[in-house]
Amino acid sequence: MAEHEQPPAERQFSVQRVYTKDISFESPNAPEIFRGEWRPQHELNLNTKINPLEEHVYEVILTVTVSAKVDEKTAFIVEVHQAGIFGVKGFADQELGPMLGAYCPNLLFPYAREVVSDLVAKGSFPQLVLQHVNFDALFAQHQQQATEQGQADGAPPSRH
Repeated sequence: MAEHEQPPAERQFSVQRVYTKDISFESPNAPEIFRGEWRPQHELNLNTKINPLEEHVYEVILTVTVSAKVDEKTAFIVEVHQAGIFGVKGFADQELGPMLGAYCPNLLFPYAREVVSDLVAKGSFPQLVLQHVNFDALFAQHQQQATEQGQADGAPPSRH
């Protein structure tokens, strides 16, 4: 190694904290919604937001929104903002996007899934367990769309 070359930085990843930032549950058509046959149509929306807190430290917020309708009437809407503070050091810029935009939301999702399930049950609705989400595929899809629009810069996605 030449005298002036610096050794590669040691990679460090840490989960400093996982927390629920915001919760919302609405059942606008209760109690009437309980009186009919329960044949809901569910819709799932996912969003991620990355906030730099300080050098090598980021807040990642995964927003999970689930709505259920029965015959065009909203049974419930639940929204969870599950967040985490992550230390990420020593990764190349092209690796930082997938770390924050896919890996961190993947770590947060089980927590959000549990909160959604609990809120739905406490609203007196049948159990709802969200299936696993492939955040790597969502991130890749977002990057491809950004590339097609001429916006790809390796930055993590703000929406899925």
